Amino acid sequence: MSFGLPAEKFPNIFSKESLFGRFPYLLPCLIISIFSLVVTIFCCWMPETLHFHTKNGYDQIENLEELEEKSPSPKQSLFKNWPLMSSIIVFSVFQLHDMAYAEIFPLWAVSPKNHGGLSYSSEEVGEVLAISGFVMLLFQLFLYPTIERTFGPVLLSRVGAVIIIVVLSCYPFIAKFSGLKLTILIDLASVLHIVISACITTGMLLLQNRAVSQSQRGAANGISMTVMSLFKAAGPAGGGALFSWAQNHQNESFLSGDQMVFFILNAIEFIALIMTSKPFLAFSDLVLALDLKRCILKYWVMN
Repeated sequence: MSFGLPAEKFPNIFSKESLFGRFPYLLPCLIISIFSLVVTIFCCWMPETLHFHTKNGYDQIENLEELEEKSPSPKQSLFKNWPLMSSIIVFSVFQLHDMAYAEIFPLWAVSPKNHGGLSYSSEEVGEVLAISGFVMLLFQLFLYPTIERTFGPVLLSRVGAVIIIVVLSCYPFIAKFSGLKLTILIDLASVLHIVISACITTGMLLLQNRAVSQSQRGAANGISMTVMSLFKAAGPAGGGALFSWAQNHQNESFLSGDQMVFFILNAIEFIALIMTSKPFLAFSDLVLALDLKRCILKYWVMN
């Protein structure tokens, strides 16, 4: 259920003269903020996985020369690590698509039928997204680890990108249905998109982690999140502008408004799909070793 417009949906609890009546979308934002604050507070008690404690609170160094001999060689610059940087770029393009889709889908769903939308209410859109999120959670917890070990993150991302392109191509035709058929089809399409997007995101993060040593993963993650944030910022702005343009071009003879929207989304996904191939996306030695292990296991099982 959507918590927006509480004064209209729950007049017995929130009056129109109250703070929530004057600011109709304050309640959902407040709930999200409180949840984030609680999670942040609980994070203070989470143990640090790579932090080593000693009895005196510090390491006692008895032989400095021995320590220097054991020191690792200078680390490779992360910006010169092409397996890392290529996976970050591919990951960011996928995230650009996901953020644009996240902006466009609710707008498209609530737009009227004569504009190519579904004529859904905000509550119905919330139900679709809630179902998709719940299925995605179950999939990530119970199915993704097995599938990733079997096929690997790269193949899984490629197959997932192809499925997403097919699913998004069906959206303009799904909008022509109504009633129970529409509900089933849009729920199924949304579940497929969100689940596969989560698979691709997780797979790209695994590639980034395997491209660097454990001591460099923190810095690599920082670079990844910075680049990804730039693409994520462009996603909603570009998606909103694209959808606004589409609403005024519904009568085009070729790729009318809503069809053009999903065509652009598919184009971004296709670019990301092409980028998952060589020579652009390079693989670290660890990824190649894991792929070889999978091939050996498959050969052993088949024989």
